Amino acid sequence: MPAAIQAVTFDVGGTLIEPWPSVGHIYAEVAERFGVRGASPERLTGQFLAAWTVRCDFDYSRSAWLALVEHSFAGIAEPLPTGCFEAIYDRFAEPDAWRMFPDVLPALDGLARRGVRRAAISNWDERLEPLLDRLGLRRHFECVVASWSVRCPKPHPGIFQHALKQLNLPAEAVLHIGDSRREDFEGARAVGCSARLLRRGEMTKAGEQIGSLSELLALV
Repeated sequence: MPAAIQAVTFDVGGTLIEPWPSVGHIYAEVAERFGVRGASPERLTGQFLAAWTVRCDFDYSRSAWLALVEHSFAGIAEPLPTGCFEAIYDRFAEPDAWRMFPDVLPALDGLARRGVRRAAISNWDERLEPLLDRLGLRRHFECVVASWSVRCPKPHPGIFQHALKQLNLPAEAVLHIGDSRREDFEGARAVGCSARLLRRGEMTKAGEQIGSLSELLALV
């Protein structure tokens, strides 16, 4: 780890926040308003995760999300009731559809006290920045870079390079934190940034993983 880390950049989903109580619970809650009764949140979550795992060239557009939601409802509601997808899409823009991890604010505040700059780099769409604002997180970040606005999702180097340009810092002065080995750890390393893979609750590996954002303060 270089001695002069001047900024820490964060992934958002799975690193700072997560759907709450789950993707499936939100899907089921909204679908019930459209006449879909008794949909299992566990089944919906499982089918969402299966579709998410095999996604290809996902560009975070509404059409891409529609296809993912339709896969999640396969065998449950085919076709989706009119207006259901739009309501689901809007529901995930609401702050109470998300839970902030308890180690987030202490870490961000600790970095701020040390004068370390913070930014967010996320594969997300136009809902990201308003959502972070409503969650009280936007004020902690100097800039927020979402893949939809720069037209290149992580691990593409372009999204990291855009953030570096916004921060006006060389890659070696930036540490990136995220929960995806390919998108966050490998993507950041490929452009010359330092990186740590966040694995909450797991045994950490020196030089690669951290088990909590509380460990960040020892790295800067």
